[in-house]
Amino acid sequence: MTNTEEFAGLILGGGEGRRFGQPKAFAKLDDGRTFLEACVATFHGAGASPVVATLPPGTDDPGINGLMAVPLPSSGLDMFASIMVGLDRLIEFREWEKAALLPVDHPLVTAGAVTALLDTKMPAAIPSFRGKHGHPVCLDRDVAVGIVEGRYPGPTLREVLREVGVVDVEVDDPGVVANCNAPENLRDALKIRTAD
Repeated sequence: MTNTEEFAGLILGGGEGRRFGQPKAFAKLDDGRTFLEACVATFHGAGASPVVATLPPGTDDPGINGLMAVPLPSSGLDMFASIMVGLDRLIEFREWEKAALLPVDHPLVTAGAVTALLDTKMPAAIPSFRGKHGHPVCLDRDVAVGIVEGRYPGPTLREVLREVGVVDVEVDDPGVVANCNAPENLRDALKIRTAD
C-alpha cells in the first residue's frame, strides 16, 4: 500500500455546471454536503496529501479543511487544460509519488476505490465496475510532471493514458461510474447505491 505522504489528490471542479444550474462543485448531495466536500472527504479517507481542487474562475476559497483551491485562470478551458492547471499546483509538493484525478461530478466514489488504484506498478490506473471504466484516474508523478511540461500534450487524458500504459483495476464501487452531471443522474446513482 502506498504511504499517505506519497499520494496526492486532484479534484477537477472548474466547470460551470449548466445542467445543474450552478457549478457542480457546489451542488448538494442528499446528506447536505457539496460535491466538492464529498470528494475532499473521499481523498482524505484514502490518505491523500496534498489535496487540490480546480474551481471556476473568480471562486472564493470554499474554506474546506485540508483543501487547496485553485480557481482556473479563465472560463471555457477544456478538461485537459484544467488538469494541467491542477497538476502544475500539485507538483510544487515533492512528497507524493502518485496522484488521483477525480472529476467533481463523481462525488459517490469511496476511499476504498481510490486506494485500490495505488498498488499498481503501471504508470497509470483506472477503476472499473462490472466491466465499465470510471474515475478517478491515478497517475505516477513522472506522468503528471510530463503533462505539465508538455511531454504528454494530449489533447485529452485518453491519449496520455494510451501513450504511457494504463491498467484496469476492478473495484466493487458503483460510485466510480456514477457520473452525476445532472440532477437526474445523481438521483439514479443514489438509487443504485441504495439497492447495492
